[in-house]
Amino acid sequence: MRDMVEIGMGRTARRTYELDDVDIVPSRRTRSSTQVSVAWQLDAYRFDIPVVAHPSDALVSPEFAVELGHLGGLGVINGEGLWARHADVSARIDQLIEVAEKQGPEAAVTLLQQLHSAPMQPDLLAGAVAQVRTAGVTVAVRVSPQNARALTPALVQAGIDLLVVHGTIISAEHVGGAGAAASATEPLNLKTFIADLDVPVVAGGVSDHRTALHLMRTGAAGVIVGYGSTPGSTTTGEVLGIGVPMATAIADAAAARRDYLDETGGRYVHVIADGDIVSSGQLAKAIACGADAAMLGVPLALAHEAPGRGWYWPTAAAHPSLPRGLPLQFADDEDRPSLQQVLYGPASDPWGSVNLVGALRRSMAKAGYSELKEFQKVGLSVR
Repeated sequence: MRDMVEIGMGRTARRTYELDDVDIVPSRRTRSSTQVSVAWQLDAYRFDIPVVAHPSDALVSPEFAVELGHLGGLGVINGEGLWARHADVSARIDQLIEVAEKQGPEAAVTLLQQLHSAPMQPDLLAGAVAQVRTAGVTVAVRVSPQNARALTPALVQAGIDLLVVHGTIISAEHVGGAGAAASATEPLNLKTFIADLDVPVVAGGVSDHRTALHLMRTGAAGVIVGYGSTPGSTTTGEVLGIGVPMATAIADAAAARRDYLDETGGRYVHVIADGDIVSSGQLAKAIACGADAAMLGVPLALAHEAPGRGWYWPTAAAHPSLPRGLPLQFADDEDRPSLQQVLYGPASDPWGSVNLVGALRRSMAKAGYSELKEFQKVGLSVR
């Protein structure tokens, strides 16, 4: 039964829960963490760890995507970001950080908007895709629902393996412009769009059971839950008044996955959690609530390989008229661990920001589970 509360006369709301509101409850059995597998498979692509990089220019360069791929995860390049617009991205990021340090993060948002107003150059994006593909790792690129129809043919031709249709909030049918090359009144119907593609599509974000189920019915291979919220750097709640309590949102999407599995007689759609995960404990809770993998931002931005040099901003920070985030510094440029250390340790930090995968393995082992799908059934308690 849903927990409904009255917030005023004639107006009720559902009580929902963040990841920090729940805890994992160990069972009577424990096991060695060496007996735990955290591998998962999305369509034909297998990954050793349930870690997907948020498609932020501060995080995913072609080099970062290659390194994360070699370490078992998946890096998603922003197909509408700096790597698709500028040949000298490193210099542009240095300029952005200098403005943020001297004039403040708000001034950096203005520069970020200016950098994203430059025209997209298909050759640059094709080059980035080729660089990742040549390295032998899975190539994933993010496009917005508004521009998916216009940009996808060139991306498929360039050789992407996975397409990520990603926005703050997304539905099965995006009503409105579908890119500059298409009619401004033609909606993007994801079901027909996905059916015409030869590559798997991951779509999101969503926050409730109904929308997640609708997206699964479009043929998406994965559904992203959440909107990439990071304390401090994401301002969707302040700008739009929209909030996604992640523990509840993930559990709702996992229920939609189960319903869709029954509805189709066995088609499994992966749930990817994207929001409020900044520590290994929150990563473990996201899986425990029902996620198959997590899309991480700040935890990976700490890595030495991240192009943001310890700074991070979400994709929505560059929106031309309504930015919903800003660049913030989360680590000193001179004191950043390697991506290998962020994921696999060793850690000297006691707060769960390093050795994310090692901590997830230990959490699963302490609760007695050996695989991710089993761990989704672990007991939970509410604080």
